[in-house]
Amino acid sequence: MILSEERVSHLARVVVDGIWNDDIVDYVDDDAALRAGKKGLNKFVQDVENIDSKVQAKIASLKRGVAPGTPEWDILYGKYFEEEMQRHGS
Repeated sequence: MILSEERVSHLARVVVDGIWNDDIVDYVDDDAALRAGKKGLNKFVQDVENIDSKVQAKIASLKRGVAPGTPEWDILYGKYFEEEMQRHGS
């Protein structure tokens, strides 16, 4: 899931504005807050992509040969993805 720079900027702006509008944080530097939001979103997307790769490799390594797109594959993917997210702390 690769996000364009425009999409990352938009999502970061939504998050940063939402935090500010809810009076959770008062930013001293709006540009720094936006850069931090972009950095966080990019890191999250990268982490999810890495977890996705691990999960797909784990399913592919099963001896019973679970085919992608089957209900069994979908169930295993969901289970393994959740486990990896918990291990990662997300």
